[in-house]
Amino acid sequence: MENLKYCLESLADLALPRCCMVCGRQLGTRENHLCIYCSADFPFTRFWLSPHNSMADRFNGMISRTMDENPDRETYESYSYAAALFFYHGEAGYRQIPQGLKYRKRLGEGRHFSRMLGNKIFPCEWFADVDMVVPVPLHWKRRWTRGYNQAEVIAAELAGIQGCVMETRLLTRNRQTATQTRLSVEDKSANVHGAFGLVEKTAAVCSPSHILLVDDVFTTGATITACHQVLRSRFGTGTRISAATLGFVTSG
Repeated sequence: MENLKYCLESLADLALPRCCMVCGRQLGTRENHLCIYCSADFPFTRFWLSPHNSMADRFNGMISRTMDENPDRETYESYSYAAALFFYHGEAGYRQIPQGLKYRKRLGEGRHFSRMLGNKIFPCEWFADVDMVVPVPLHWKRRWTRGYNQAEVIAAELAGIQGCVMETRLLTRNRQTATQTRLSVEDKSANVHGAFGLVEKTAAVCSPSHILLVDDVFTTGATITACHQVLRSRFGTGTRISAATLGFVTSG
C-alpha cells in the first residue's frame, strides 16, 4: 500500500511539479513545501526553549512602555511569554512563508508551518497551560477583500494542537490601519493606537487562565501589544497573556 501511494505521488509530481517555496527548486516526492536543503537551513528561533528571549523581552518592553504612559493601569504585570517559529529577514526566501499565507492564499503551507510552531511551543512548560488562542483581528474591509484572516489560519491550527478554544468574539479592529512595513517604531505604535477594541457582546466568553495572542509576523510588537492592552482591560492581571507568530524580525 505504501509503495502504491509513493507511485501515485510520484506520478502527481510529474504531472504537476511542486517547487520549494523558498528557493524554487523542484520538490521530490518525500519533500513537503521545502526542499531538503532549505529544510536543513531553516532559521528556527528556538525561542520556545527559554521563557526569556529577544522576542519576549521586546514584547514586555512594549507592555512596560504602555503601562508607563497610562498611570491608571494596575502596576502588577507578570512577564509575558513569546515565541516565533523562525527569524524573518526581508531578503531571505523564508519570508515567502508568511507572505504566501497573507497575500497569495497559500493556506495549506500556512497550516503546515502553523502546526510546526504549535508542536514546538506547547510541549514547553510556559505554554503548556494555554487555554485560549486569540488571533489578531483584521478590519472587516481588509478581511472582505482578502477573504480570510491569516492570523486566524495560524490560530486555528495552534488551538487544534493544544485542544483549546480559538476565540474570535473578543477583539475587533475599529479602523483600517496603514501598512506597518516602512514605519518607524514610534509610528508603528501610533498607527495601531486605539485601533483595537472589545466586541460589544463578550459576556458569554469564559475567563481563561492563559491567552495566546497570535499574528503572522512580530516586528516591533506594536500590534500585539495593542491587542494585549485590550485583553488586559477585559480580564485583568489574573489572566496571563502570551504571544506567538510564525516570523520574528530581528530588528524592528
